[in-house]
Amino acid sequence: MAEPKKKTLIAHGIAAQNRKARFDYAIRDTLEAGLVLKGPEVKSLRLGRASLTDAWAGERDGEMWLFNAHIPEYQGGVLSRFEPRAPRKLLLKRKQLSSLFGAVAREGITLVPLQIHFNDRGRAKVLLGLGEGRKKADKRAAIAERDWQRDKARLLRARG
Repeated sequence: MAEPKKKTLIAHGIAAQNRKARFDYAIRDTLEAGLVLKGPEVKSLRLGRASLTDAWAGERDGEMWLFNAHIPEYQGGVLSRFEPRAPRKLLLKRKQLSSLFGAVAREGITLVPLQIHFNDRGRAKVLLGLGEGRKKADKRAAIAERDWQRDKARLLRARG
């Protein structure tokens, strides 16, 4: 009889990734922020079940928060009830907060979560990208460039 597949936990590395963000936004700069989580949320993240598809970061009451990130409930425990799409507080230094608030207000920049990962110490971190929304024509140009790079690599491989 086949043995049941073991769940692999993510101790270090990427727990969730927003792959569409780099396509929808022109990412200018990135920064890493800590994430305030409860125990079952961390366990669910370690199973790699989170989604950042519709997530965004913004200001509330002078603090930075991660909104609409989906971390599903952990199924292993009884006392693991939490809201999967609840806002989660981001941990940043005061100087970083003020510069981000200014950039968002002045330049119309969007804070997009690119990935949630675990650092070397096992702490959950969010990689935030400061991005400007791309227009449809820019997206088409990005697709054309990606296709050309793929075709060029294919031709070079076939050539020798």
